[in-house]
Amino acid sequence: MPHHAAGSATEGPRTEGRVIRWARWYDLSSWLMSFGQEPGIRRDTIKAAAIQEGESVLDVGCGTGTLTLAAKRRAGAGQVCGIDASAEMIEVARGKAAKGGREVDFRVALIEEIPYPDESFDVVLSSLMLHHLPDDLKGKGFEEMRRVLKPGGRLLAVDLSGSKGVLGVVMRLVGHRFEEDYVDRLAAMAAEAGFGDVETGPLRMSLAYVRGTKGGGGDEER
Repeated sequence: MPHHAAGSATEGPRTEGRVIRWARWYDLSSWLMSFGQEPGIRRDTIKAAAIQEGESVLDVGCGTGTLTLAAKRRAGAGQVCGIDASAEMIEVARGKAAKGGREVDFRVALIEEIPYPDESFDVVLSSLMLHHLPDDLKGKGFEEMRRVLKPGGRLLAVDLSGSKGVLGVVMRLVGHRFEEDYVDRLAAMAAEAGFGDVETGPLRMSLAYVRGTKGGGGDEER
């Protein structure tokens, strides 16, 4: 898996995860690589997260902010935030929010150092970003996502499954490799980080989700 270290003020904070710089082309490439199903994937993600009016939501690895803004529409008056390691992505996301008149706190920040206090959010989302991280960073990321969730708060992480569907084939062509048990390994990492009620399920195309709660299902507070 390729990693990218970013350290300048322009590039953003330093990380061992992969950072995507081509923000201006990201939405178009996502639409093309999903064969036009990206809006449906986004709707499925929001539905699986079960975001309610007034809830606070954090989108980790928010990219250009499309999913974050969809979460804001669902959360209404609730605080919604998005972080990404790429300054270019955050610039585009802020432009979208301004154009749509949506108050969303977009910040350049890392999953391993989420810049919000403990117990800040009802829901944490992560969509198609965990595969950009080495395994040790994934584990740290799950711990951080749990830290910023309120007791009873919910995590929904969406990523590619190990299946051989169309999107999986496309991702392999661009250099990503996924083991057949990849989603199960993500679920195990979430459980190890302290999430309870951890479950997995399919989304459309070659995608799957990992869902868990903080403080549920016998989860012991750390």
